[in-house]
Amino acid sequence: MSARRAGRPALLVLRALGLGDLLAGVPALRALRRAFPDHHLVLAAPENLREAAEATGAVDAQFPAYAPGRGVPDLRHWPGPPPQIAVDLHGTGFLSREALAVLAPERLLAYAPPPGRPAVLRPRRPEHERERWCRLLRAHGVPADSGDLLLAPPRLASLAPDAVVVHPGADAAARRWPAERYAEVAATLARRGHRVVVTGGPGEDALVGAVADAAGIAPRDVFAGGLPFPRLSALIASARLLISGDTGPAHLAAAHAVPSVTLFGPVPPSAWGPPPLPRHAALWHTGPPGDPHGTVPDPQLLRITVDEVLTAAANRLPPPGAASAGSAAPGAPGRRVR
Repeated sequence: MSARRAGRPALLVLRALGLGDLLAGVPALRALRRAFPDHHLVLAAPENLREAAEATGAVDAQFPAYAPGRGVPDLRHWPGPPPQIAVDLHGTGFLSREALAVLAPERLLAYAPPPGRPAVLRPRRPEHERERWCRLLRAHGVPADSGDLLLAPPRLASLAPDAVVVHPGADAAARRWPAERYAEVAATLARRGHRVVVTGGPGEDALVGAVADAAGIAPRDVFAGGLPFPRLSALIASARLLISGDTGPAHLAAAHAVPSVTLFGPVPPSAWGPPPLPRHAALWHTGPPGDPHGTVPDPQLLRITVDEVLTAAANRLPPPGAASAGSAAPGAPGRRVR
């Protein structure tokens, strides 16, 4: 990775988190791309998000950066001169700000102020993740639209066009609805004539296999091991519906304007959910906030029933054989969600 390209000054953005986090940051990344067209926009993020970053249409290069447990990475391996502009989209505290400050950028945009100075801008509670970062940019004079989140249609063909995609996994147990309930949903939709496929991320093979086996899903429709981003994006972009917890594929469905049913537990959809559009159902039972990285399923998540999920799915699914929303090309970059 080159810090500069053809003499263009560098704009370094820190968001070294997961796929869902990256997609929630797309409106802010697009706003920066528009505001600084002459800069070389570099995203500091984990290497496994390289193709997802490219799909945003806003990033020129990626600077590999990672810290375990959603921590703040050390950026001192940055090559070349200091970035002209640095933007903290990673967190609202001092640690992520200082990770950028040690690179001595000419200008640093962040919620946290320099040491010893009072905060001028504070994150709001509650506030949607997309809006949080757009508000930061607007406070620094950068116009930003939190509805600018759609991705261009994938170039790859889908492995299972027009299928209902069931994704039972999540990074933390707190956001994993029970496997037997996912299996009951998948089996019911298959009996109703829909093609149902089951997906999972790295390390989730046992979970995916358990859901697929209990639902009677054919091996050709089981995608375990974590599909590469281009394959996952193509699969979801062509789907007639995605059913999942609050995790990366749910954000990908929103980015491709594909109907979804998302199950929320520790964190409400007002903070991380899809746009409030009829094609999306965000299921959540009101209650106290929980730990999204907890080691046991969240009590609010467990209150969601199989019947609730099936009803939400039925309200968004065309009859088997009819054209689905996923059959149409999703919006291109820069188009606002409507």
